[in-house]
Amino acid sequence: MRCRTEARSREHMLFMGSSEFPDENEYDSYLSKHGGSSNAYTETEYTCYHFEVNHEHLKGALERFSQFFISPLVKVEAMEREVLAVDSEFKQVMQSDSCRLLQLTCHTSTPGHPFNRFFWGNKKSLFDAMENGLNLREEILNLYRGNYRGGIMKLVVIGGESLDILEKWVVELFSKVQEGNPARAIIGCDMPIWSPGKLYRLEAVKDVHVLDLSWRLPCLHKEYLKKPEDYLAHLLGHEGRGSLLFFLKCKGWATSLSAGVGDEGMRRSSIAYIFVMSVHLTDSGLERINDIIGVVYEYIKLLRQSAPQEWIFKELQDIANMEFRYAEEQPQDEYAAELAENLHFYSEEHIIYGEYAFEQWDPKLIENILSFFSPKNMRIDLLSKSFNKESSDNLLEPWFGSSYLEEDIPPSILELWEDPPQINSSLHLPLKNEYIPREFFLRNANMSTNSTNANYPKCIIDNPLIKLWYKIDLTFNVPRANAYFLITVKDGYNNLRNCLLTELFVNLLKDELNEIIYQAGVAKLETSLAIIGDKLELKIFGFNDKLSNLLSNILSISRSFIPKIDRFKVIKEDMERTLKNTNLKPLTYSSYLRLQVLREKLWDANEKLNYLANLSLSDLEEFIPILLSQIHVEGLCHGNLSDKEVANISDIFSNTFSVQPLSLNLRHQDRVVCLPLRASLIRSMPVKNEVELNSLVELYFQIEQDNGLKATRLRAVTDLFSNIVEEPCFDQLRSKEQLGYVVDCGPRMTYRVLGFCFRVQSSKYNPCYLRERIDNFIGGLNDLLERLDDESFENHKNGLIAEKMEKDPSLLYETGHHWTQIVDKRYQFDMPNLEAEELKTISKSEVINWYRTYLTPSSPKCRRLSVHIWGCDSNLNEEGGTQEKFGTIIEDVHAFKSSSEFYPSLC
Repeated sequence: MRCRTEARSREHMLFMGSSEFPDENEYDSYLSKHGGSSNAYTETEYTCYHFEVNHEHLKGALERFSQFFISPLVKVEAMEREVLAVDSEFKQVMQSDSCRLLQLTCHTSTPGHPFNRFFWGNKKSLFDAMENGLNLREEILNLYRGNYRGGIMKLVVIGGESLDILEKWVVELFSKVQEGNPARAIIGCDMPIWSPGKLYRLEAVKDVHVLDLSWRLPCLHKEYLKKPEDYLAHLLGHEGRGSLLFFLKCKGWATSLSAGVGDEGMRRSSIAYIFVMSVHLTDSGLERINDIIGVVYEYIKLLRQSAPQEWIFKELQDIANMEFRYAEEQPQDEYAAELAENLHFYSEEHIIYGEYAFEQWDPKLIENILSFFSPKNMRIDLLSKSFNKESSDNLLEPWFGSSYLEEDIPPSILELWEDPPQINSSLHLPLKNEYIPREFFLRNANMSTNSTNANYPKCIIDNPLIKLWYKIDLTFNVPRANAYFLITVKDGYNNLRNCLLTELFVNLLKDELNEIIYQAGVAKLETSLAIIGDKLELKIFGFNDKLSNLLSNILSISRSFIPKIDRFKVIKEDMERTLKNTNLKPLTYSSYLRLQVLREKLWDANEKLNYLANLSLSDLEEFIPILLSQIHVEGLCHGNLSDKEVANISDIFSNTFSVQPLSLNLRHQDRVVCLPLRASLIRSMPVKNEVELNSLVELYFQIEQDNGLKATRLRAVTDLFSNIVEEPCFDQLRSKEQLGYVVDCGPRMTYRVLGFCFRVQSSKYNPCYLRERIDNFIGGLNDLLERLDDESFENHKNGLIAEKMEKDPSLLYETGHHWTQIVDKRYQFDMPNLEAEELKTISKSEVINWYRTYLTPSSPKCRRLSVHIWGCDSNLNEEGGTQEKFGTIIEDVHAFKSSSEFYPSLC
């Protein structure tokens, strides 16, 4: 096992040029020109490198990729820059509660155990090592020589060529990778990971209460055909009647629960599997920790007494088999990375099937694994904002600076948990799942795939209550369907009070629906319910057999739903906590502040939090009949559904909601500010989390409204400009100037208004400096575009055309693209093809003219809005005054919007 400090350094340095291709930017530049991208990640016991590229340039990309594993340069001059990149990457997660908790687990692990170390890596850990005599470059090379050997490396190549050609390329390009043992020795470790009988209280960044119970299990890599850990996760993490979560919610102690062995390396290593039950607590639950853990052990005792149930294993087997048989494709680079990992864990015949396999029923193994669920083998972590900072017993985790307490659990409590005197009668095993599909026949059996009418959704129902689009699947041939609906309700967003009452209604409704939604989800029929302004977005997607049944159940409960006082208190508390946690990360805060300026209505999170405190159950009870008194539904049914089944879905809505249709003039329409010509505006705020180190600048250029005959070409030019400049932007501002780990640029579409953003987040520099460097980069783009040779320009153009013309990998992706057109009310279902056609005739001079028109400050059409987020180490009060050189600061957003002009609403 390797420390992440070293592994991340190696991961960063490997792509800094090779003997064959010494330019450290060659690989990324080649991919960028040919519609591709690359990434890498380091887990506990392996690093995975992956890329994607347009298929005709696969061999060229492989030539460059293979050389990193044969003759990497590991340049000394790039070393310090990449150490800073590792440091910036670490600072992205310093305010992450999950990362702080994982590091606390490492910090408090048994001294000498492989887990007892710094699990990330930063400038201090690397520079300290060098000051102590470590030659970092030599250490990285030693790691490379010891680990990057053919026997323990796994390679997956997915391409359009024949297997013979792909194999020929691999042999040709990778044959010089140094040889090594065919398998790495499994690291044994009999040492316990943690001391039993301990409770660790960790101060949270967010306003949350999370109880984590962890049990160490033996390594189960070789038991993947039996999956005892997944069987137990299914029962301990169940959300139906009789489950732990159902009981805890009835008590008002918890809002959610998850259980299982995570995919991340530390939880699923060759040393051990770590099974974690994570419970999100209410304020009331925070006071009942011992009682909650007691109930957990009551359920574990129930599992022991009930003995393993073969019918439950058979349900999991049936679900996994149908999911494998009708698996949807995923993006090729993700799939290649997944298969490369699988090569390490599954036997050759199960590389693709291994994660789905429930092949061997072994009740004795399940009983054996269940024996590890004991208080003597349990670690307890409590993550909470309710933390006594003044306690003299407080300890400090050194790398993240997290405050924590270590407490001993009294032996009498441990004994009570070990063998609870009784099991609550509310707890029982789950009932049989009625949502498991039994019928898989395809509705398109007699249809021609050449039917032009079937290429795109068509509107088959359009009446005052419901407008329904429909497309039968002729491409993927799987028994799956996706049904998406926008349900516009009356007065759901027209003022702050109504907005909050609508959110309360939806959150309480989701809570009420949780049992049936969970059961359907287990059977791979998923549900999503969210709020978009005055619209409820309901999505049901997965195997189509029981889709109509689920929709009918959801709508029936929604129509008759009456909230209860106990759940109202819990959900209101959860909403308050969510609002307190809003915008703690600079990246999300900057987007929020930009939209707050641009959107006509965006209710402020702090104002919502203050108003929410005064809302009562009676307020909601009075509001719900008004909210549902008039509705309008627009939906898309796509996949393995017949037109009769879609008509039935329409009838389900009509019969359930026999109400007046909501007229067009009563529907909320969000308008976007039309920034004044030559505007240069600034929205400047300190970070919301007072200990967040990162500052951020998001520079937004407003282009035009996405409407009219020229809109398609304008989008195409914007995308081509983005394709050309995104790699140089990353190379200059991150790789060379090392401003920060997050550096990106790209188009933004805000309610059908096109824009373009540059964004840099930094823990080292303040927003004024970041803005100067962004402006400097943008100012040099004219020369960059002028110098771009014809071949490179054509490569970028052809790469983007190929990207636009690329087929959707799955039904879910295709539905998503069609749904975006419906939500935006553009209905241009062939948009990628139209943009690809426009790209064919776009010249370099047109891209340069676009840049000069919209991004050059001297142009009358250059309209800028810059969001500046000031980290805790930067001083807004002292240094913020210099911002005025960049433009006009918006002090009062409401006053700004009240005097602004708006684009007409299109959606």
